This record gives sequence, C-alpha cells and structure tokens, in this order.
Amino acid sequence: MGWIAAIIVGGLAGWFAEMFMKSGTGILMNIVLGIVGAALANFLLGLFGIALGGWVGYLIAGFIGACILIFVWRAIRGRA
Repeated sequence: MGWIAAIIVGGLAGWFAEMFMKSGTGILMNIVLGIVGAALANFLLGLFGIALGGWVGYLIAGFIGACILIFVWRAIRGRA
C-alpha cells in the first residue's frame, strides 16, 4: 500500500476507533492512531497466525490497533 493510501485508510481507521472509543482526538492523531494501530494489530494478529491484507484488512487492523492504543493510553493516563 502506498503512503497516500496508508494515510487515508489509517485516518479512516483512527476516526472509526475515535468514534467507537469516544476519545475526542483530532484528525492528525486519528491518522497516527490508524497507521501505528495497523502495524501493532498486524504484529499481534501475526502471532496467532492471522493475516489481513488489502484495503479492508488494513482498515480492520488499523481499527483494532487504534482501539488497543486508546485503551492503553487511558490506562496509563488514569494511573498518573
């Protein structure tokens, strides 16, 4: 997937995760959450032998990973 496509799909994944988790992040953070979340989710799913490919797979992985990142951020921020 190219850089522009990764930004678009990552932004969508981050935006879906923001709406689902009600985190209230901005557009730039949505893109970051979606892209980093997709990398995280692909790694974690790879440990279980699950591989997602294509635009839809990247979107699903980005959503799952972004939700995980938002959850972890809330857990860390809640303790401080």
